[in-house]
Amino acid sequence: MTTPHSLSDGQPAAIPTVKPLQNTPQRQKILKKIRSRPSTKRSLLTLFILIAVVLIAPYFAPQDPYDLLSLDIMDGRLPPGSESFNGMTYWLGTDSQGRDMLSAILYGLRISLLVGLGAVALSAIIGMIMGLIAAYHGSWVDSLIMRTVDFILGFPTILVALVLLSVLGRGIDKVIIALVIVQWAHYARIMRGRALQERRKEYIEAAMNLGFSSWRIMFKHLMPNCFGPIMVFATIQIATAIVLEATLSFLGVGVPITEPSLGLLIASGFEYLLSGDYWISIFPGLALLFLILSINIVGDRLRESLDPRR
Repeated sequence: MTTPHSLSDGQPAAIPTVKPLQNTPQRQKILKKIRSRPSTKRSLLTLFILIAVVLIAPYFAPQDPYDLLSLDIMDGRLPPGSESFNGMTYWLGTDSQGRDMLSAILYGLRISLLVGLGAVALSAIIGMIMGLIAAYHGSWVDSLIMRTVDFILGFPTILVALVLLSVLGRGIDKVIIALVIVQWAHYARIMRGRALQERRKEYIEAAMNLGFSSWRIMFKHLMPNCFGPIMVFATIQIATAIVLEATLSFLGVGVPITEPSLGLLIASGFEYLLSGDYWISIFPGLALLFLILSINIVGDRLRESLDPRR
């Protein structure tokens, strides 16, 4: 679109009119980037379906796999599509205990998501607080916290978790505690690095000159501006925590046998894998694969959307 304008010689000239830029909110831009790829849409849809199925598992599952009185050993290792003596159809077969695999997978997904979300939430809270304290106060406080972080990160995660669970015992709460102890250090290091960058900015100096308390500056000014990297890392760490829980349960030190998770279901069918009873391990493994893959794709896309260099 142009508007006429007269030059000195009387000849009209066209001067382009610049249209104002549309002020799209940052949140809408991020959501648009996340939804721009078909793989991300499919991953989000898969993740939402899994979460919805997990939430309605007690009403949707044909059997309560944790009720040992409802299990019949005579229905053990039935192939998919078989019927029990009481007329119940096992669409995904049964395990060696006569447990319906469909019900066990639905309940196992609940444990995996509970452990993943619980461990990540607690780890992020503890790590952010410790990282903020280290970055803001510096000096010996920073050295003490970061040397502790280096000490924890110096050991293999699975080894530390195995040692902790051998001391704490088996149980969902014990697994969450073990994962929090081995994962909070990652959040502390990320938060410290981000907080050190923000601490040099003028708004922090202004808040300090106004006499605000240290806790107010850390939690009201520093923390909100450091959420981006933490949120992206936490999304990816959910999948890591789920894999760690499945690994620990597969090794026999995670959740108890009466409340099988996906890792324990895979372990229970491992010995029958070469004898033709593939469904006991394959179906829980596929459920775990879809869950981890969807979370990783969404987390990776979120990282690309929040990365200013991209």
